[in-house]
Order: sequence, then C-alpha cells, then structure tokens
Amino acid sequence: MTDITVIGAGISGLVCAQRLRQAGYGVLVVEKSRGVGGRVATRRVQGTWADHGACYLQPKGELLSKFVDLWQNRQVIKVWTDIVYEFSAGEGISKPAKRSPRYIAPEGMSAIAKFLTPGLEILLNQRVIKINPTPENTWCLTLERNEQLNAKAIVVAIPAPQAGDLLAPLGKSLLDAVFLDQLHSVEFHPCISVMAGFSPNSQPLPDWKALIFNDHADLAWIGFDSSKRTHSKQPHFVLQSSAGLAQQHLETEDLQSVANYMLQKAAQNLALPWFENPDWMQVHRWRYAFPRTPLDIACLSANTSLPLVCCGDWCGGNMVGGAMVSGLAAANEIDNQLRHLLPENGDFLDFLERSV
Repeated sequence: MTDITVIGAGISGLVCAQRLRQAGYGVLVVEKSRGVGGRVATRRVQGTWADHGACYLQPKGELLSKFVDLWQNRQVIKVWTDIVYEFSAGEGISKPAKRSPRYIAPEGMSAIAKFLTPGLEILLNQRVIKINPTPENTWCLTLERNEQLNAKAIVVAIPAPQAGDLLAPLGKSLLDAVFLDQLHSVEFHPCISVMAGFSPNSQPLPDWKALIFNDHADLAWIGFDSSKRTHSKQPHFVLQSSAGLAQQHLETEDLQSVANYMLQKAAQNLALPWFENPDWMQVHRWRYAFPRTPLDIACLSANTSLPLVCCGDWCGGNMVGGAMVSGLAAANEIDNQLRHLLPENGDFLDFLERSV
C-alpha cells in the first residue's frame, strides 16, 4: 500500500513523483522498461553511448531553462552546438541565420532522467496491465506477473494511446465520457531511429553536428552523435526517419532493411558514400515519438472519487519542457484532491538539488 503510484518513469512521471515526494507523500514509480527516461533514451553500444530518442535540449520556457542551469552546474549537460543545419532538395545543406545553444549529456541523454531519480522507489521491468477500484476505497494495480499493488491515488504518465488502452476497461460507469474522449483524441507521429558506427578512416567527415531534413519523404534528422562523447574511437551517427516512413513500417517486424534504406538515402543526399556501409548498426522503433494532436491542458484529470490523473508531453506542450510542466501540474492536481501539502513551485529545484 502506498499513497500514490506513478505509472511511467519518463520525464513527466519522474518530475511528478519527485514533486509529490517533496510534499511527504509515499510514492512508487512503476516502469515497464529496464531503465528510466522514456523517450529521453540512450543505448550503450560498441563501447560508447548513442542517443536514439531525444537528441538534445533546447531550453524553451522558464521551467526547462532553470533545469538546464541546474544540470549545467552539476556537469550533467554541456553545450553541444548552436547551429542545426538544414537540408532541402533544391538547396542542399545550408546554415540557418538563427543560432541558439543545444545541450547534451556527454554520457547520454538518459543522464538527465537519472538525475531525477534519487530518493524515489522505482520498480523497473514491471508493466501495469489492469487498474480497478477496491471496496476499501483504494486503487488496485495488477502487474504483468500477477502481483498487485494498492494506492490511494494514481498518476498515469505514459503516452495517451497506452493510457487509453489501460483505462478503457474501467468503462464509462467510472470514467466520464469527456475524459475518455480527450484521451482517445491524442495521436502520435511514429519514428524509426538508426544508430550506426563507421570505420575511423571514413572520409570526408561532415563539418556539421546536427542536421534537419526539410520536407524529405523518408528522413527527418541526423546527428553526428560521437561528437557528443569525450573519447570516441570511431564516428557514429543517429538517423531519424520521417513520420511517413515510420508509419509505413509501423508493423514491420524486421527493420534492418528499412535502416539500410535510410542509410542509403542519407548517403545519396549528403554526398557521403561511405555512409551506406556501417561497421555496426542498431534500429529502434518509436511508436509514440511526437504528439501530433496534443491537448491544450497541462494534465488530464478523471472525474472519479479516487484521484486519477494523466500527464505527459501530450498535455499542454511538447518535448522535455512540456513533459516537465505536465508532471508538475499532475502533482498539484493530485495534491489538491488529497490534502494540499505541496509547497510553492519555486522550492522544487532547491529540493531536487538537495536530493542529489
């Protein structure tokens, strides 16, 4: 039995959990994956790290800017580049007029999620498959291994389609139609990420670190990922597909041929012939990469007698900054329904800094 269970250890869920812990609630985070961070993801591969989810941080909004300052002071992140080049079919590669710093974590972007974990009780590799109210006026959560947890309140901090699948069995007798309709209205763009390493003798290496493909049918972004690392033995890149290509292969079981196709397209467009022949390659499919139809509210609260709130970057924003804002909003909403113990928002970063 715990006060609050947070389902999902992405940025939104972790921020929410820490905010509730700050108020003195007992908080348990349940995560289906083997690590924290959600789409702020890093993979250990070939003796190095590759950021196959969020590529970098570009501070927008007061909350994320304050976190960036904190992470910089703790040497978790540093400036990677202030230029993201652009590629278009007619003009080739061009340098944008505007510059703004992009921040990365030298040990992988998942380091910013790990920064948010001290003091939290987190169950990894545990999927919640069912939620039911109990006669004792609590929530009962059933895990994939048939274990059960009880909580006074629940925060569902996962992509809206997954939250909809989890909560729909509760039915309209418990959840009102407006709540379910809002949850089911959120749609996501998918993405395929290819991590690829190349021979140290590969030439010419690009003089850019990050590049966006404008209006490309198959490609969306490429990052010279090894340039983020302090000691890199070979060049490696992360290539992200367009939403259209990912949608075509949403149910494709073997993505190796898709990855090879993406590398070939990048080699042709960027005049890097060696890019077709990596020394190693890994592929990851993000079914819920970017919210396509986000809600215009910071969090989504169910009108139930037992507190139940959903949050994520699909509420009132996008990317890491939006996820943080939504996580804080969910914590405040839960607290409003329980006992109003949360201190002012301004104390939250001080609390986290003391926790680490």
